[in-house]
Amino acid sequence: MGRSRKKKPLYEQVTITDIGAEGKALARVNDMVVFTTHAIPGDVVDLQVTKKRKKYQEARIVKIHEKSADRVEAFCEYFGICGGCKWQFLPYEKQLFYKQQQVEDQLKRLGKVELPELSPILGSAKNTFYRNKLEFSFSNKRWLTLDEMDEEHEPATMNALGFHIPRMFDKIIDVEKCWLQPDPSNAIRNFVRSYALEHELEFFDIRSQEGFLRNMIVRTASTGENMLILAFYKEDVEKREALLNAIVEEFPELTSLMYVINSKGNDTITDQDVIAFNGPDHIFEEMEGLRFKIGPKSFYQTNSEQAYELYKVARDFANLSGNEVVYDLYTGTGTIANFVARQAQKVVGIEYIPEAIEDARINSSINGIENTSFYAGDMKAVLNDDFIADNGTPDVIITDPPRAGMHEDVVKTILQIAPEKVVYVSCNPASQARDLALMDEQYKVAKIQPVDMFPHTHHVENVVLLEKR
Repeated sequence: MGRSRKKKPLYEQVTITDIGAEGKALARVNDMVVFTTHAIPGDVVDLQVTKKRKKYQEARIVKIHEKSADRVEAFCEYFGICGGCKWQFLPYEKQLFYKQQQVEDQLKRLGKVELPELSPILGSAKNTFYRNKLEFSFSNKRWLTLDEMDEEHEPATMNALGFHIPRMFDKIIDVEKCWLQPDPSNAIRNFVRSYALEHELEFFDIRSQEGFLRNMIVRTASTGENMLILAFYKEDVEKREALLNAIVEEFPELTSLMYVINSKGNDTITDQDVIAFNGPDHIFEEMEGLRFKIGPKSFYQTNSEQAYELYKVARDFANLSGNEVVYDLYTGTGTIANFVARQAQKVVGIEYIPEAIEDARINSSINGIENTSFYAGDMKAVLNDDFIADNGTPDVIITDPPRAGMHEDVVKTILQIAPEKVVYVSCNPASQARDLALMDEQYKVAKIQPVDMFPHTHHVENVVLLEKR
């Protein structure tokens, strides 16, 4: 006989008291921390435990008895189904409060280093239509609402163009209006869908890997320029050209129209040929008079206006006089490097992705910046004694690593180089806290500035100034 599976508990009339890491709501039941989703502090709920761990449990809400006085009405009709904008029912001031708390909690609890007082979080001036890039997927397996499932008649179409439903790789929610990206994003998507339905173009079937229309990426810039990239699963010259020509006619304001034939098993286009159909193969973004060239594969911070605020914080923390050698680690397309170059003697950028480094060099030359140099390669391999001998010992290191934080070898190298200051830009305070602890013996935390880049989500950026002890 196998072990009898114990029934997991149901907790009734539980008050949600806080929001923890990763934006999960939490309650305490008999000294046990219970995490759940789709709730905010003040909600009184019944919780069905789904996972039991030694120190915590996870649960789903089965009934809401009382809604928190803080709750506001979500403005998007897809809220709760679509995976984005999960905090819409929380007023923006409260979102900022919990993001600030998250940064403070993770730096203290995980970093365990001495901290100055945190500066108040910088909120985003726009909290709708703030993104400059969105990707939409075509699917012949549309997500059906409960009402649609109850109806006796078959839905008019099972085709959809929109976003993936969380944890369901083959289900796409058909989106009419998304609040994340400014015009003409919604108009372009809705036109392409209407055209495809009218002309009976095949929407992609992700399970059987067949169909014609696969996905589309819309990029908008603060300059007013915009780009559309359409990904087709297979080539059909006649159908493809007819659709692309219809888009050109409908949207004369479209700066760049590109396409790619992607027959691979995944959606990424970084290893694919993206072909310009109409207009140039790039658009321009602008920041403080600097122009940045954005191609179909370029990385650029997805909230342009708030990226400017974030980079200003990094530049202020670096407090350059014009004589410093600056290393910009994980430089991407060189945005920070080019942004601080005017205030430095020279800036050296390092990045893993060769195409990004090409973009960084182009961005320097477009802006007439001559005191930058960029290198592609694995950070822990590139940053060696010879490299430092060739490029000069940095007075300031700016580092903006991915979510996982810096590799331990990179941290060790920074400690060996021992610059006067390190400015650490992070999109994940938990991995940042871990790295700060590793550097604590040599560096003290002098300033902390959280920045909100993504309203209505739990994500938060944080900039830390480290000074040599």
